[in-house]
Amino acid sequence: MNASPSTAPDNESLRRALREDGFRFVGADAMRALLEADGSLDDWAAFAASWDALEADTYLATVGLHRRRRHAVFSAERDGALVREPHQPHYQSRDYNTLQGGIERWFEPMLPAVAESRSLQTILGFCRQIFGDLAPEVARWHIELHQFRIEARPDEPGQPTPEGVHRDGVDFVLVLLIDRHNIRSGTTTIHAADGALLGSFTLAHALDAALVDDRRVFHGVTPVEAQDPAAPSHRDVLVVTFRRG
Repeated sequence: MNASPSTAPDNESLRRALREDGFRFVGADAMRALLEADGSLDDWAAFAASWDALEADTYLATVGLHRRRRHAVFSAERDGALVREPHQPHYQSRDYNTLQGGIERWFEPMLPAVAESRSLQTILGFCRQIFGDLAPEVARWHIELHQFRIEARPDEPGQPTPEGVHRDGVDFVLVLLIDRHNIRSGTTTIHAADGALLGSFTLAHALDAALVDDRRVFHGVTPVEAQDPAAPSHRDVLVVTFRRG
């Protein structure tokens, strides 16, 4: 079982792991080096602070779960510019999301300053390079970005994946930790189609990451609990999905 990330993968070893295993965990220091080889993270502090401006996920609120989020859609030609598309709903079929599939979900849009930030452009450029090399036949990508804040309440754990272990119905996924505050648990797990556990890793530090070939493996995250129930607690992540256009 690949239960921990390599200390310093390069792009080729990362691609090899995704080809062979369908996933790879990358620790924060190694992920920072991979990203900074592609672009700048010099506005990271402002980028991370934007998670304080997320809006409530009203769809989950109807079932008593607490999550804040914003959403954006980009497109990218293989060698062209990354283009933000008009705001649109997020849709998953019930084949992939038994809890909230089959409906168009409209979330508050990602703020322009976040979408245009150097940190986000670096993240997207890195993803296009890695995922594009794994699928060279794809000429155009449909990219969705999800800013998530999962909150744990004194009497209720936070649910990063309330739909359970699942696939997203895309080609590739990056899950990037932005911040953890007063949180314990929240372990990312990777599973084969028969449910067998293939790997697990707790995203604990900003820039810890999981990269997933969504066509081949399933993923989930265990519930998060507040270390101090009397204080606010949250787990902030950026999820980037790439689907052939």
